[in-house]
This record gives sequence, structure tokens and C-alpha cells, in this order.
Amino acid sequence: MAESVAESDWNVRTFRLELLRSIPAGVIETVGTTFAVFLAVSVFGASQTQKAVLVASASVGLLLSLFVVQFIRRIGCSINDAFCFIAGLSATGFLVAALNPESLVVYLMGISVAQLGLTLSLPLFSQIYRRHYPDINRGQLFAVTGMVRKGAAVLAALGFGLWLREHPGDFPALLGIYSLSCVLMGVCVKAMDPIKLRKTVGVRLFDAFGHVREDRPFRLILIAWMVLGFGNLLCFSIFVEFIANPDYGYGLGADQASFITTITPEACFLVTVLLWGFVFDRMNFFIVRVVINLFFIAAVLVFFLGGELWTLYLGLALHGIGKAGGNVAWSLWVTKFAKAEHVAEYMSVHTFLTGCRGTAAPFIGFTVAAAFSPQLVGVIGASLMIISTLMIWPLLKESLGGEKEA
Repeated sequence: MAESVAESDWNVRTFRLELLRSIPAGVIETVGTTFAVFLAVSVFGASQTQKAVLVASASVGLLLSLFVVQFIRRIGCSINDAFCFIAGLSATGFLVAALNPESLVVYLMGISVAQLGLTLSLPLFSQIYRRHYPDINRGQLFAVTGMVRKGAAVLAALGFGLWLREHPGDFPALLGIYSLSCVLMGVCVKAMDPIKLRKTVGVRLFDAFGHVREDRPFRLILIAWMVLGFGNLLCFSIFVEFIANPDYGYGLGADQASFITTITPEACFLVTVLLWGFVFDRMNFFIVRVVINLFFIAAVLVFFLGGELWTLYLGLALHGIGKAGGNVAWSLWVTKFAKAEHVAEYMSVHTFLTGCRGTAAPFIGFTVAAAFSPQLVGVIGASLMIISTLMIWPLLKESLGGEKEA
């Protein structure tokens, strides 16, 4: 009994630290949703390829995250220490970009390294959630921290957008805030109870893929998610480009662009994520996944095909609702399928494949948009998401059949 109480007390402490970490994490989220690409367009006049590099850099971090877990096992360090090192890498990237405000090359390198580091550590958090959050309400606890994170993102996007409108040349201050936020995240994770994975003698870089071969549901979900994610990322990569580039008919400024691409979806995320956490804990996972997909499909079709300013808001509002559910499902679904010791490995495979599609999607998205139209990108993305929904339908029927038998 004493051990159980101690574990419960520690779960509360970890939860509180995660709430605190969510504030700088929300501030940093505005990099990927709006400001990395916006600054590249409005300040540096970056080319299509250069903008695609910025968007893809976060996905490269996801791709490399497969190997982070294996190196941690080999070195024997704690997940906490590994995260602190990676957060320091991101902080350095932002700082380098801030200190060289006249160089597009340095900006691209600094922001790319920073975004790579931010996604490189994502599998580590799944292990923290699995170890310190109870199964019965893991989704709800994650959703509460998600509310704090998105609240911080909304406020940061609003403030940064207004700041850049009044002081367009002072963007290095914005990058300095991002750098400080990385440091604060590292401090919060360092203060959590150290988590260590079983140490291995050698580094087997692709060892985690053994779970794909052995676990059929895991394998089939990954395939369906690959199709879904590629369609979604294809569209997401050009959200800012679509409304900020005057060639596509809008050419909106920093404040309005940030309101549409960050504040609107993040506000919708904020007000619905608790509900999604509750649903994730209590409903069949595959039903939840299908409903989330429907929100994403509707979002991209309205956003790209609506043709009016209000449809931009509506489309990204729907995307924000879907993203709230998708964030809970994407971050926690492996905790429903993997054994406790292997959660980080399952997640590293998931993030690796996310990185693969995310690295390619921006280059394809920007190229198709420039050669044909952003509307075609939206149609392709929605079609892929429909295909993915049909792919998981057999798994949904199997799972419902198993529940009836139980």
C-alpha cells in the first residue's frame, strides 16, 4: 500500500511538472504552425525549396527519433537527461538564427536544427506518460496538459503576430523567446522522476521494427496512418503559404495569418481536447480514429475549396478540432498496444514513419501548389485520408466483434 501511495504522489508531481512544461511547449508550437514559414516568406523571400526545407526539418527529427531510443538503451542514460541534451540543441539553433538576422542561410540552418530537435525527443514522452500516468485516465491527464499548451500557443501567436506587425524587423527577439522556452522545457523534464530503459550491449538501429513484424494490428494501423498522415501533412505544409503568398489570391499579413493558421485552430483545440481525452479513455480506439479522420477530411476541403475568407477560418477551425483528437490519439495510442517496457520503441517506429512522410510531403505540396494549384493539393490530401479511413474499417469490425465476445 505504501508503494502504491508513493507512486500516486509521484504521478501528481510529474503531472504538475508537465503542466508547467506545457507553457513553453505551447509558445514553441507557433514556430511550426506559422512563424517559421511566415518569416521565411515575408523577411527573406525564401524560395519554394527553402520553405519546404523548413517545414520538412521537423519531420527529419521524427525520422531520426527511431534511433534515439536505441542509443539511450546503449548509453544507459535516463530519458530525462537525453531530453535535456536535445532541448539544448534546439535552444542553440534558435539562438544562432537570432544572432544572425540578415542571413537566410543561417536562418534556415538554425530553425531547421531547432525544429529537428523538438521532434527528435517525442518518443521519450510516450514512455513518461506510460510510466507515470494511470491507464484509466491517461487520455484525460494528457488532454489537460494539452489545454495549457494550446492556451499558451494561442496567446503567443496573438502576441507575436501583433509584435511583428508593429516591429517587422525585430524578429530576432521572437527567436530568443523560442530559445529560452527550450531551456525551460528541459528544466521541467529534468525535475521529473528519472526513467531508464533496459540497457543493451550494442546498438541495433532498426531493432524496434521487430514489433511491426510480430504485432499484426500495430502493423496494419501503421500502414493506414502512413496514408492518412501523408495526406494531412501534404495539406498542412502549405496552409501558411496559401494565405501569405499573394500569388494565390490572399497575401495576408502577419497578424491575420497567425490568427487563421494558429489562433483559430488552437482555440478550437483548446475547447475540445478535454472531450477527446475522455473519449480516448472510454471508446473503441478505431471508432475514435475514424471520427478524427472525418474532421480532417472536411477541414482541408473547406479550407482549400471554399474560396472565401470565412472558409479559411472554418476550415482551420475544423482542423483544430480534428487535431485535438489526433494529438491525443497520436501521442498515446501505443500505450494501448505495447507492453510497458516497449512503449518508447513502438512510438519510435510510429514517429520514424511520421518523419518519412513528413519529410517528403512539404516538397510535394509546395511543388504541386506552384505547378498546378493549392486546391489540387487539398483534393489529393482529402482523397488519401478517405482511403486511410477505409483501410482501418476491417480492424474496426474485428475489434467490435472481440468486444462482443468478451
